[in-house]
Amino acid sequence: MYLILLWVLILPVTAFAFHMELKPKNALLKVGDRHELQCSVKDCNEKVTISWALLEDKPVFAKIHTSGSESVAVFDPVATAHDDTLLCKGSCGESTKQQRAVVKVYSFPEAPVISGHDRLLLGQTNTLTCEVTDAYPAEHLRLEWLRGDSMLQTDAESVVSTYTFTPTPEDKHASITCRATHDQEGVPDDEKTKETSVSLTVLYAPQITSISELTVVRVGSSPTLMCHAEGNPRPEIQWKAIGPHGQAVIVGQSEELVLTEMTLVDSGQYECVASNTIGNSTASVNVIVEAPPTNTSIKVSPASKVKEGEIVTVSCLSDGAPVGRMVLRRLSEDQDVALQSSNGSSTSFTLSSALLADSALYQCEAFNEHGSQKVSTLLSVEAYPLEVEMVSGVMAEMGSKLVLSCLASGCPQPAFSWRSMLDMPVHSHARNQDFLSQLHLGPLGLAHEQAYTCEAKCGSVIKSKQAEVKVFSFPSDPIIENPGPFLEDGEATLYCSVADVYPASHVQIQWLDGETELHSGVGRYSSELQNVTSTLSFSVEPEDQGRRITCRVGLQMDVVHQSRRERQAVTVLELHYAPRGTTITVSPASEVKEGESVTVSCLSDGAPVGWMVLRRLSEDQDVKLQSHNGSSTSFTLSSALLADSALYQCEAFNEHGSQKASTHVTVKAPPRNTTVLVYPSTEVQEGQNVTVCCRSVSFPPPVVVLRKLDNGTELYSPDGNFLLVNLTPKDTGLYQVNVTNDLGYETKIFSINVMEKHSSSSPDWNQIVIPAVCVGMMVTTTVLVLDNLRRARRKGSYELAKCKPGTA
Repeated sequence: MYLILLWVLILPVTAFAFHMELKPKNALLKVGDRHELQCSVKDCNEKVTISWALLEDKPVFAKIHTSGSESVAVFDPVATAHDDTLLCKGSCGESTKQQRAVVKVYSFPEAPVISGHDRLLLGQTNTLTCEVTDAYPAEHLRLEWLRGDSMLQTDAESVVSTYTFTPTPEDKHASITCRATHDQEGVPDDEKTKETSVSLTVLYAPQITSISELTVVRVGSSPTLMCHAEGNPRPEIQWKAIGPHGQAVIVGQSEELVLTEMTLVDSGQYECVASNTIGNSTASVNVIVEAPPTNTSIKVSPASKVKEGEIVTVSCLSDGAPVGRMVLRRLSEDQDVALQSSNGSSTSFTLSSALLADSALYQCEAFNEHGSQKVSTLLSVEAYPLEVEMVSGVMAEMGSKLVLSCLASGCPQPAFSWRSMLDMPVHSHARNQDFLSQLHLGPLGLAHEQAYTCEAKCGSVIKSKQAEVKVFSFPSDPIIENPGPFLEDGEATLYCSVADVYPASHVQIQWLDGETELHSGVGRYSSELQNVTSTLSFSVEPEDQGRRITCRVGLQMDVVHQSRRERQAVTVLELHYAPRGTTITVSPASEVKEGESVTVSCLSDGAPVGWMVLRRLSEDQDVKLQSHNGSSTSFTLSSALLADSALYQCEAFNEHGSQKASTHVTVKAPPRNTTVLVYPSTEVQEGQNVTVCCRSVSFPPPVVVLRKLDNGTELYSPDGNFLLVNLTPKDTGLYQVNVTNDLGYETKIFSINVMEKHSSSSPDWNQIVIPAVCVGMMVTTTVLVLDNLRRARRKGSYELAKCKPGTA
């Protein structure tokens, strides 16, 4: 028991007696190197476990090798992610402990890189950049800019630094240094500082330092022009010759320009252009070439051969340096005339209206201090080939305005004049413009029928043309006088007149039916305006109604335009006649049911249109239903009655006569208002006779059936009367009367009571008389029924005969 207690007391002491070692606890590692941390558990007699972790909850970026009570964290290679606090945790049995190692990482592998130094622009703000690649941590880095031993700028805690400055000419060949210092504690001294120095390349636009001065040379010489410039990049030199209108032509590509065998056209400005990628610079020099007059020319405008009266200019032009004097002469067989003399390289002389005498040799002479030069040309002045054009004959409408046009060709400024047939000048109405002269005449009358002459003059040439003016009058369409309307089978005469025509002998009047000619005639000659009339007579036939008759008047003159030489008028024949074709119609049909709507319509053809009368005719009356002016009328029965069955008649009237048409209208109805009368009574003695009389309103006539209801015995009657003879008590009972036609039926029920006899005494008077009366009444009833049937057929309805009680 004592040993067990001792073991319990000793066991915890053993568990808590272990300790841990972690080497190193503070480490500065270089990125890319290999490094290890060793962690071990010592003095533990139980199970040992070792684990690694970061102070923060992040994965451990290291390779862990654990063997027993020792564990190694390998960083291979060291990276910036290893910059952290690492924990090593160990356990011995149930007890745990941990050790902490602070790992610092640095990187400074490369010297700083300077950019922007190779394209600095002189006089402008430029920025240099210094950058350290893969340096860590940045907060321990310091960048410094130096010019020789002079500190220019310092930037701490940064891997990039910029330096801005404006280069001056002194900076063209200078250098600049960027120094990077890693000041983290523990970094080896030989790795703490790295620096880079670069030369500054300053770019600037070209500057021309010298160019040749003004040069005066003789024609044919070959002078040399020089142009020097400096700049960075090295400038390129280009020579340009500037033309008189500012156009530039490249003539050289180096500092030295050799101009060979100079001519006058080579005189002018020469421009030196120095250029590089930064800009360009320009300077110029003038070169003057001197020579005696050359290229002297003489020109005649518009041509060396001109027409008399035209404007002619003789011009002289010459090249010479310096500019001298020009003289223009006209040379002929008998004289030498100086026309123009002036200082300069050109001169001219103008003949405002050339004459034939101006035909000669013209000479130009140019002078300067180095010599002279002559040129000449021949001017020939010719007469104009004047031609005149005008229509020879003109046809114009009376009252209109006419323009005669006279056209002259071959002459720039012809002079026009006009004369009439009597050789009288006509000035007031003539208008001239360039090569055209127009004579305005109007309003035209018969007096204007004459000849007109146009004369054109060009210098000494005179030519003329004559035009003959003819006048016509056809101012209005023809007028047809139609005295209609005409009666059928009568005679008709139409008149066609056309007013104020000239010449009447050329007027033709045609009467046409469509394109068929009915009659034709021509007017008579007259020297004045005339009214021409033509007559057309013919017999009227029924088919002439609405016939279109045309009067066409034509002016038979081909010189008149087609649209102006033909006119026409049209009239329509109207015929009168008595009414005909009169019709009467019933809609929807001539046989209708009672209560339906029925329309009776009348239509007739007559000229002139008259009036229509619609009547209803029956035996006892003649009723006028409708009277209407026109060729038609109608009357509507909104709800037809049996009494409307009748003969309906239409009659059409006009001033030439009348015509009638008629039709029957029949109204049908099913049986209604049926009554049954029993004679002498519904209660009779045995052996008596009974007459049953049925009355009903209907059409067509009904069929009447009498049926005894208890045994189904049936009797038929065409007139609704039934005679029951020698009745017995068996005949007592209910009877039914059925009245039927093709539109419907109606029934009535009544009873007959036959009383049995109680004695066999001889019949009294009443028993004898009643049958006789009934027989007589039956005959009478039959006669009445037949008579009513005849009337019903005429009226369109049927009513069964009425029965009257006997007198017995």
